[in-house]
Amino acid sequence: MALPSKLFNAPTSFVITDKDGNLLNASIASDGQWRFPYNDKVPEKFAKCITTFEDKRFYYHPGVDPIAMGRAIKQNVGNKKTVSGGSTLTMQVIRLFKQNNKRNLWNKLSESILAVRLECSYSKKSILALYASNAPFGSNVVGLDAAAWRYYARSAEQLTWGEMAALAVLPNAPALVHPGRNRETLLRKRNELLDKLVSNRTIDKTTSDLAKLEPLPGEPRPLPQLAPHLLDRFKRDYVSLKKGNSQQATSIQTTIDGGLQKQVNNIVWQHAQQLRGNQIKNAAAMVMEIETGNVLAYVGNVFNPQDSAIESHVDVLAAPRSPGSTLKPLLYASLLTEGSLLPHQLVADIPTQIGGYTPQNFDLGYDGAVPANRALARSLNIPAVKLLQQYKYQRFYDVLKQCGLTTLTQPADFYGMSLILGGCEVNPYELAGVYSSMARTYLASGKKGMASGVWRMPNYIKSTKPAVGSQQKNAPSSGLSGSRLFDNVSLWHTFNAMNEVMRPGEEGLWNLFSSAQRIAWKTGTSFGFRDGWAVGFTPKYCVLVWVGNTTGEGRPELTGINTAAPILFDIFRLLPTSEWFAEPSSGFTYIPVCRYSGFKAGSDCAVVDKMMVSDNPKSSGVCPYCRKINLDRTGRYRVNESCESPSDMQHQSYFILPPTIEYYYRQKHPEYRSLPEYKQGCVLDASRMLDIVYPDEDAKIYVPKEVTGEKGRTVFTATHRNSNAKLFWHLDDVFIATTENFHQLGLNPPPGKHVITVVDEQGNSVSRNFEILEKEK
Repeated sequence: MALPSKLFNAPTSFVITDKDGNLLNASIASDGQWRFPYNDKVPEKFAKCITTFEDKRFYYHPGVDPIAMGRAIKQNVGNKKTVSGGSTLTMQVIRLFKQNNKRNLWNKLSESILAVRLECSYSKKSILALYASNAPFGSNVVGLDAAAWRYYARSAEQLTWGEMAALAVLPNAPALVHPGRNRETLLRKRNELLDKLVSNRTIDKTTSDLAKLEPLPGEPRPLPQLAPHLLDRFKRDYVSLKKGNSQQATSIQTTIDGGLQKQVNNIVWQHAQQLRGNQIKNAAAMVMEIETGNVLAYVGNVFNPQDSAIESHVDVLAAPRSPGSTLKPLLYASLLTEGSLLPHQLVADIPTQIGGYTPQNFDLGYDGAVPANRALARSLNIPAVKLLQQYKYQRFYDVLKQCGLTTLTQPADFYGMSLILGGCEVNPYELAGVYSSMARTYLASGKKGMASGVWRMPNYIKSTKPAVGSQQKNAPSSGLSGSRLFDNVSLWHTFNAMNEVMRPGEEGLWNLFSSAQRIAWKTGTSFGFRDGWAVGFTPKYCVLVWVGNTTGEGRPELTGINTAAPILFDIFRLLPTSEWFAEPSSGFTYIPVCRYSGFKAGSDCAVVDKMMVSDNPKSSGVCPYCRKINLDRTGRYRVNESCESPSDMQHQSYFILPPTIEYYYRQKHPEYRSLPEYKQGCVLDASRMLDIVYPDEDAKIYVPKEVTGEKGRTVFTATHRNSNAKLFWHLDDVFIATTENFHQLGLNPPPGKHVITVVDEQGNSVSRNFEILEKEK
């Protein structure tokens, strides 16, 4: 007779515990039993109770106890029936292994031989652990760990003497645990065991008397459900873990902070109840530790299994969703690292059409031009598209893939320019990994003991519990190979820009308090108001929040700032504060930049600041907007060689934007100084005086119907350097109208191709070709 290398192969429950070993969640085994995986640690109380009750010479016999066997034979012969089996705990382990409950001489002999073999292969401690993990404890409960949680709602290590004694007598007669039946028998057996423990001086009489007053176990209790979606993630990951370790058990100790998990659960639940008023049913949140990349809290969804309408079983943290604007910081950092963009460099914010794609800002307005860092802080869409056009979406697609985003399953051309505005899918779990890696990579450069450039996805596994005889192995590495994506100076500027994002509600006043926590954060809202995002980080923690409907239904006001941001900051209030990221200590230099344009300063820039940049930057170009202009002797009029002698000219530096950009810029910047008018008699350059703001050249325009059912009008817009200029409008060479001061005109051209022409009083003109579509393409 031989024993297999692994005695027990019955399916076990999936079990996850927090970083301190406290139970977070468990699921019933596939055979319908609550059977926790093998645990090699047996509580001392259980060892004392079970050996006293079942096998008092357990530590001294070789698997078979001749004294107990002789006593059993004598009792059975005297009573002419089986009243005692004489089996040792080792023999009971063999019986559990063979799953043979028939009592006869042959089975007893077989059990005895195998018990001796077991004693030769396993230590007493391991045999006791095998028994504790596989003994029946009534109903569908198998094993001490499952019994402790099902009957007393806490771990076996936390049970009292009275509770442990009650469990110790159950494997001998598991049917004793049945509400309303056998209570007296169970009580008597437990108390007899407590008396034996007093007799062998394991406990004193006072402890025994107090233990006898404790209630008996009743109906099985529900197990904790603090992280149900993390349990589901572990089940999905179990297959890959199993490949790395064939002895992988179905239990893991996670990196979750149990106390924080409960608090984040409560915050998500409270906000979800408020959001239900707007028929927003789902929310998810996740907290990571920056230095380790460990997940400290994992709330995959609002958990309410009784309400099927909210689909609480869906783990949103693992689900691909449209990221809205949450990828913009990655583009900003990419451009800074490349050196083709400076942090405060002006980016155009004007009506834009790129190959039929017409992005719009969330507020539908335009700034004309906006510093790149402010465009990021305000999450302006048009500047982001302009920057992506400069960087190329194919390159940005590669950056996202290198960051570790696995949900970009289509080629770059499939997403195109919409990639920066949520035209792809990202799962929240990976996005949290990306932003925490940005922070960790920055910190790594100045901190000993942290690997430089460590860029990896989140880790939630602290350790795994291997099966008997196997060695514990670490969880598979989730590190990402590849070169460093962003330099430290670029990350520093990106973090500072993200810190300037306007916070919601009372948080908007955070910068008035010196003790307030600085947070680099970003919101996102998907097209159709289907997803609300907020992700933020400090040097210590990264928090990600998603709000929406798992069905994909959009709702009014379902924006990142309105729905996800309040949850984000409530969670950050739970976390210890930390100092802000320290400035880079190396790898940088300072260059002169124009205060007005943010470009590298040229000779015509009147006000120059210093800007920290990478010490090996690619030139972003000299300021194109500052130049010296010629004024007459009075300084009131512009002049040129055609109307003023050079000896009578004076020269001043002016910040001059192109006409279309200037048209919108001066609406938001009243301090903007427009160029003086030309002195009468000067010959002018029409290309610098007059421009059509809308439409762009070769624009394709679809005009929707108004609420009344009538076809709407297309608003054409022009601008002139002279604010008092009179402009004359022509459509297809036919004069149609005149405008003064405010140059906008609403027209309704028929479908087809047209030419709009604008002429000023000096005969300068500008034209645009455009096409009116019958229906949207």
